[in-house]
Amino acid sequence: MTELWMLGAFFLFVLAAVSVAGYFVMGRTAGQTAAAEPGPSSLLTTHRQSDGFGGLVRVFEIIGENVPGARAADNPLRAQLIQAGYRLASAVRIFYGIKCASALTFGMLVLGIALWAPADPMLPAICAAAFGFMIPDRVLARVKKARNLRLRRGLPSAMDMLVLAVEAGQSIDQAMVATSRGLKSNYPDLAAELTTLQLEARASNNRTEALRNFASRTKEPELKKFAALLLDTDRFGTSVGPALRDHAKYLRIRFRQEAQETARKVGVKLIFPVFFLIFPSVVLVTLGPAVILIFTQLKGLLGN
Repeated sequence: MTELWMLGAFFLFVLAAVSVAGYFVMGRTAGQTAAAEPGPSSLLTTHRQSDGFGGLVRVFEIIGENVPGARAADNPLRAQLIQAGYRLASAVRIFYGIKCASALTFGMLVLGIALWAPADPMLPAICAAAFGFMIPDRVLARVKKARNLRLRRGLPSAMDMLVLAVEAGQSIDQAMVATSRGLKSNYPDLAAELTTLQLEARASNNRTEALRNFASRTKEPELKKFAALLLDTDRFGTSVGPALRDHAKYLRIRFRQEAQETARKVGVKLIFPVFFLIFPSVVLVTLGPAVILIFTQLKGLLGN
């Protein structure tokens, strides 16, 4: 009976792990495809449900609907999901469903293993369930960080394209549209954000509010500076082209300095693996035969 418990728990664990990984991977692929397609209708569905995982996502959504606070409009988790690129209206419920499924899977897995031990298996199962409930939060934080990095890397190229469009005689709105189209292949996340900004400004007829929403939606410091730059040029009536060109140059210098700083930190970070992993191996290889020889000779002398 215990073997059946372990087999069932292991099967559920593998199923949940593959499902969660597939959801995030397929969702990211669908989001990039949607951002690369022309037309404004592909924007607000950055992570659409794929045909293969639509039923599984629906199951997660049904599970998440029963979690308190999943339907609240002011849930802070919705802002985090938007920062990660998940803009579906049901994204919060789906995420809560994934958290519950992960907690249940880890709890049942540890419960099946703990049945072998003579102690009470409930406490390890509860701890494993709590651990599984927190794992999706860590995954979401990593996805959000990776997306912010992609947005930051594409910003200098976006500024260069804006400068070219503005100096060619286009308005800032037309330059935004042209820049978002040009960035779809290399930086689809930034292209989607710029197109969302343009659509919001066109719908509300208030570019200032759209830029503020753009900065608060992404939470990326460099994008906040970009939005503040456009707001200042619009408020003071200065030329947009030179300001964007100077800021793009500043960003490239700063990214180069950050890369140099990271490269200089490598030597310090290598001290620990060298000292704890490589140095003991070198000592063992170089001094090991000598120690064995000395020990053998001393043993012979003491034996005589």
